Amino acid sequence: MREASTELLFEADEDSNVTDLLLERCAKDPFGILYAHNTANGWLNVSAARFLGDVTALAKGLIAGGLNPGDPVAVLSHSSFEWTLADFAIWMAGGVTVPIYETSSASQIEWILADSGARRIFVEDAVKAQLVHSVVDRSEILGDDPIAIIRMEHEGEAPNLTSVSAVGIGVMDAELERQRSAAKLADIASIVYTSGTTGKPKGCEITHGNFVLVARNVIPFLPELLMQPGARTLMFLPLAHVLARAVQVVCLTAGITLGHSAGASGLMADLGSFKPTFLLAVPRIFEKVYAGASHKAAMSGRSALFSAASSTAVEYSTAVDLAARGKGSGPGWLLRTKHRAFNKLLYPRVREVFGGNVGYTVSGASPLSLRDNHFFHGAGVPVLEGYGLTETTAPCTVNTPSMSRIGTVGIPLPGTTIRVAEDGEVLVKGIGVFKGYHGNEEATEAAFVDGFFRTGDLGELDSDGFLTITGRKKDLLVTAGGKNVAPAPLEEKLREHPLVGQAVVVGDGQPFIAALISLDPEGLADWCTENKYGALSLEEAVHDSRVNAAVQSAVDGANKLVSAAESIRKFAFITADLSVESGHLTPSLKLKRAAVVGDFASSVDKLYGK
Repeated sequence: MREASTELLFEADEDSNVTDLLLERCAKDPFGILYAHNTANGWLNVSAARFLGDVTALAKGLIAGGLNPGDPVAVLSHSSFEWTLADFAIWMAGGVTVPIYETSSASQIEWILADSGARRIFVEDAVKAQLVHSVVDRSEILGDDPIAIIRMEHEGEAPNLTSVSAVGIGVMDAELERQRSAAKLADIASIVYTSGTTGKPKGCEITHGNFVLVARNVIPFLPELLMQPGARTLMFLPLAHVLARAVQVVCLTAGITLGHSAGASGLMADLGSFKPTFLLAVPRIFEKVYAGASHKAAMSGRSALFSAASSTAVEYSTAVDLAARGKGSGPGWLLRTKHRAFNKLLYPRVREVFGGNVGYTVSGASPLSLRDNHFFHGAGVPVLEGYGLTETTAPCTVNTPSMSRIGTVGIPLPGTTIRVAEDGEVLVKGIGVFKGYHGNEEATEAAFVDGFFRTGDLGELDSDGFLTITGRKKDLLVTAGGKNVAPAPLEEKLREHPLVGQAVVVGDGQPFIAALISLDPEGLADWCTENKYGALSLEEAVHDSRVNAAVQSAVDGANKLVSAAESIRKFAFITADLSVESGHLTPSLKLKRAAVVGDFASSVDKLYGK
């Protein structure tokens, strides 16, 4: 058993909470720009004082509407300035924020509202408001208590942000302060729902202490990113993801200007106009940038030049990384010469994609390929890969500019201990580890051993404390975009169809979710008879348009259980028998996912065009 720790750099007052960070920031630099709001006329700056004023007004409106300390309030929206405003207003009023992904299905929204007990929900617009109305009207588990739906649009049908703020004008400052200060470090700040193998998301209780201590300690740990004059970053990851929320609190604490981008569709344009100095991203973004650069080179007849530039970047970064580990002398004269040439010809174009001013990027959520990592390092866009889970308030390890090893996820954050158990499981103890699963003492107890959180991931620690993730113990897929997907509910729904024998959902580290499907011989025979088709062999059936249409219908039905990001976009048939004898099922008939994916790797590759 091996351990690695990093000492805590800063503590916090036990009687404080996240809102104290906003008050401190405003007192220190009231005119400093905390946020940049993307409007039709460009980026509109929002000072600390202005933000505090907006937060205070909305918080008073919530209090006037009956919000009490500790009450949960849900937020259903894409990332935006209004999301951030609602989040801090909930905290300022003493409430607990319950984020919901904007892509969530009706059943997921219903479960989160019911499990968290939220009776207020901020929604992005009229479309989301109607979705929540339909969930509430049809629900059998939400009870009879009304749910207030607040639109995050400032104009239009009430209640909205403007109308809610207006009704709070009569709330006294003393009452606001009483509710604001009610929460302490040990109290819950947010219930963040994460996918589980049972199909129903579990609510992770993230405390004020988790957010506050992570923020105060990460800033001096990454000074090259977070303590530079004029630092600014663009947030495009969903704020329903705890990593985005943690980074947002870090930026507020450090006085970093943060802009919001609605999503991938407008990201490149936003990067060009906002020009961040550092960026939080997921592997899929790096993959798209690389693919886009390669495509542009091919279309302009410069494929050979791009290939040479790419190889040089990877070779250069590899040599630098090996030298940092004491395993080489660094890039040779010829490699340095080629690298300098491409640094004038092509690498600036890669850097320009990120806005031109990015000094560092941070990648998390799922593994980044070694090729992409070395390419961007070599092209002058260093990627600092990190690791964490919802249960650890996201980051628990990260590479730093001064301590970085490509292929690892870095060293423990301050106040964090990483332990690798005898069976290889990564265990975490520290400032970011959550309080427990909401209303689920059994799951909470099972999640800890000797005070350490059991991540379900497998890893290795080297002698210098760098962690490498080697696999996953828990049956949970993480797409290249960082979306956690529990495959079991999809597989169970697919197996309900008479044609489907086994369904194996895949997509770990891939751009989307897909499935391998085997047909049930008896079910196929019955289905053909019922539909008055001639008998089909398994080999004939997988090419039959009617069979394909029927299975696609089953896939469509399964997709209704999940959000768009979790849905199955492609499927492929496998004709082999998945059984205990073949090694693909356990004696209790549980699927051995790794065995199936390994044995049918070529079929999986074809799903992703490889």
